[in-house]
Amino acid sequence: MIDLKITDYIKSFGLSAESIKAGNAKLGSDLAVPCFGLTKELKRSPQEIAEGFAEKVEHPDIKKAEAVSGYLNIWFTDSYLFELAQNATESSLVYKDKVVVCEYGDPNPLKALHAGHLYTGMVGDAIANLYEYAGAKVHRVNFGGDVGLHIGRALWAILKAIDNDLKVLDKIEENQQPDWLAKRYVEGNAAYEEDEQAKAEIIALNKEVYRIHADNDHESDTAKAYWTCRQWSYDYFDKFYKSIGVHFEKYYPESEGAALGLQTVKDHIEDGIYEESDGAVVFKGEKFGLHTRVFINSEGLPTYEAKDVGLIFNKWKDYKFDESMIITGNEQLQYMSVVQKSIEQYAPELVANSRHLTHGLVKLKGGVKMSSRLGNFLKATDILESATEAAAEQAKNNPSVVIAAVKYAFLKHTIGSDIHYDPQESVSSIGDSGPYLQYAHARACGIIRKSTKSASAKQPVSLDESERALIRKIADFSEVLQDATASLAPNKICNYLFDLTQGFNRFYEHNRVIGSDRELQRINILKSYIEVLAKGLDLLGIQAPDRV
Repeated sequence: MIDLKITDYIKSFGLSAESIKAGNAKLGSDLAVPCFGLTKELKRSPQEIAEGFAEKVEHPDIKKAEAVSGYLNIWFTDSYLFELAQNATESSLVYKDKVVVCEYGDPNPLKALHAGHLYTGMVGDAIANLYEYAGAKVHRVNFGGDVGLHIGRALWAILKAIDNDLKVLDKIEENQQPDWLAKRYVEGNAAYEEDEQAKAEIIALNKEVYRIHADNDHESDTAKAYWTCRQWSYDYFDKFYKSIGVHFEKYYPESEGAALGLQTVKDHIEDGIYEESDGAVVFKGEKFGLHTRVFINSEGLPTYEAKDVGLIFNKWKDYKFDESMIITGNEQLQYMSVVQKSIEQYAPELVANSRHLTHGLVKLKGGVKMSSRLGNFLKATDILESATEAAAEQAKNNPSVVIAAVKYAFLKHTIGSDIHYDPQESVSSIGDSGPYLQYAHARACGIIRKSTKSASAKQPVSLDESERALIRKIADFSEVLQDATASLAPNKICNYLFDLTQGFNRFYEHNRVIGSDRELQRINILKSYIEVLAKGLDLLGIQAPDRV
């Protein structure tokens, strides 16, 4: 929570930046820097080293220094500590002038959005916010499979359902289109697995979709059905993401990367990176401790792997990124490892600048693993509807409560872990939840409104011990923000904000604000608290209402 001038001063004693960063409040101090790392060099005990440093401390922003159990404990002046809290929302701008591409969401047309899509949309957007606040030029992009066998399965069932009469599609209402397409996907998948004739027809239809793209065919009946239903999906995606406060600059269809990925893989067969095998083209990952995957199938078509090759080169062509972040499910970890290892052989800089995060499953509390392939999956709308039902009363006064509840319930978990979503818990106004933090913000704003003290009034900063404890917690935000950005971990912001509100509650229970002889002092502290809480919620994509 300290700034550069104090950091440099403490470093001048011979202490490392890492040990200073590790410092935290011990025995009521504002900073406690461990001296254990210098014992070998100075041939003295940590306590003796700390005592020597404490005697040397002389700085206008430090009012006291003591050696405690091998730590150099430091107390800042009241004015400096208060200044840290006031500046807590300033960004370190560690990504200033950097270009970052954030890819998340990744829904496929002709299929329903499941709970995982909702999760990646929300957590990806929060991570993009962290990059952006750190000074990066962020490009938020989405990727989806508009070609491939899954499209062939869905389109086969669509053509069967309309009996090749395109006019049937015109009669399907917009609000019915997503569910109608989801049912067709389930039907097509079942037919592919159970009916050999249907399987052959789906394989042929898959090749036909590639032809439709290659020829830019918009005239044949199959092409018209395909383009119509693909657009239904894109329109629904736009509407859905807007409803949860998530936006994208660009959507990359797989069809745009397929040709480039196909050609790139072919270009690296001769140099032995990819190899022909039983009519297909593969990358043998065993030499790198991975496994073999097919990049071009025996039909000569690019697989998901080749399309991902095309995608990374398209992103590079469009943005010349300094960093590229992608979020997928945990089950894609080994898959992405093979794809990236293959690309590393001829474009190592692209892989070096890529960060792949994986997430666990999202289930309703007490639920079981579900599958969009079988049609028993947990839809994104199922989560939102359960939250809406649970928050019925709260939503009357705070329409943003549903999105706040779901986002915070997702974001407070470490990325990679499974999430068992509990609707009632997520909307609680007294627990570790988004609505609780919204209420805490509104409550603090309400206290400010009751004060008659002038916002421009000046007075010397003089903190009592209870005020110092709260100010110290407020000032910690800058360090938490840096840590959350470096590790791409929005959950660290969640944990901090909950602890912050708990700290304020403890302070408020024992200290009057309005009518106190320290009212102005405490109103100024409260303003810093509100600013930090609002900024933290904003980074999570949650509204901070001043009234609920």
